[in-house]
Amino acid sequence: MIFVRDLTRIFEAGNQDVLAVDHVSFQVKPGEVYGLLGPNGAGKTTTLRMILGLLKPTSGDAEVEGFLVSTHPDEIKRRVGLVSTSAGLYQWLTPREILTFFADVYGVPAMQAAAQVEKLSHLFGLASFMDRRSATLSTGQKQRVNLARSLIHDPPVMLMDEPTRGLDVIGSKVIFDYIDLLRDEGKAVIVSTHRLDEAEQLCDRFGLLHNGKKNYEGTLAELQQCTSCQTLTQIFLQLLDAPAVEAVETIPTVQGEFI
Repeated sequence: MIFVRDLTRIFEAGNQDVLAVDHVSFQVKPGEVYGLLGPNGAGKTTTLRMILGLLKPTSGDAEVEGFLVSTHPDEIKRRVGLVSTSAGLYQWLTPREILTFFADVYGVPAMQAAAQVEKLSHLFGLASFMDRRSATLSTGQKQRVNLARSLIHDPPVMLMDEPTRGLDVIGSKVIFDYIDLLRDEGKAVIVSTHRLDEAEQLCDRFGLLHNGKKNYEGTLAELQQCTSCQTLTQIFLQLLDAPAVEAVETIPTVQGEFI
């Protein structure tokens, strides 16, 4: 279970403060896939980083499986799997070595870790390249290893930041199947993306961010009821106002930070 309560983050950018996330609140139940949606710069990645404890909120808090990020960040990291835009693999290690290493980092007992490595290898089709150096793998293969790594400690919560970026149709299909599996296993999942067509296929509920604020929230049917639109893309543009979405490109950026 995930509870996000009034999360706010302000960055300093020279003489100007940038309000990246503005009192965002939502919750995600076990077995639910929540789409955190918005254009680039809306505050999606910053929100995920605060939930995981990688970035301290200016105010507000997040709770994962009964632990507050403000008081128990290490406990939260043990209970969360992260799939980010970059696979970030150790290039000179093999997938087998990477999975074994992260199992040890998370304190998974050796025999259980070995069984989990084999299970994930089968699940994501890693067998043919399990003992090749990661530097030799394709983008899609690296992302599959990244997915396996995120599940090595069997976390109850998953955070996925733009998980299909850079992937072809086949690679994206692997991600879609993976998210369906997480739902079936009862995990609470947040998918952050600006790909509204994909979100419509993947997610049970949606939170629409714009300029750091959560403007609207609901299922697709609920959002359709309050608009004359049918697709999530049409709904998003109508609810947030297309000219305003285009204007997001003028938002100040903060050096070294992804908002």
